[in-house]
Amino acid sequence: MPVFDPIIHQAVRLQIMAALTALPEDAQIEFVTLRKRLSLSDGNLSVHLRKLEDAGYVRVEKAFVGRKPRTYVAATPQGRKAFDEHVQALQAIIQRPSDSDPQD
Repeated sequence: MPVFDPIIHQAVRLQIMAALTALPEDAQIEFVTLRKRLSLSDGNLSVHLRKLEDAGYVRVEKAFVGRKPRTYVAATPQGRKAFDEHVQALQAIIQRPSDSDPQD
């Protein structure tokens, strides 16, 4: 049976990974766009991104566009794999017959 990933299992990090893995593999999203999409504060998103970055699940890049700083976030291949395995663990629970179901 697949195992939950304790890093991804936290609700906000699960939402972050779901949003990032929905992007094409070579795509990234701007921090502000991700923050708005998930209705998070700057601080809350930053803390969770740091945890995911420390685990190697996301890549955070800072750049300047003109004179304005921008932060871009993308899921790494390792992060995509971990997210897929976590989703498989969730699906295994959903598909498992409960003890109260009648047996054949």
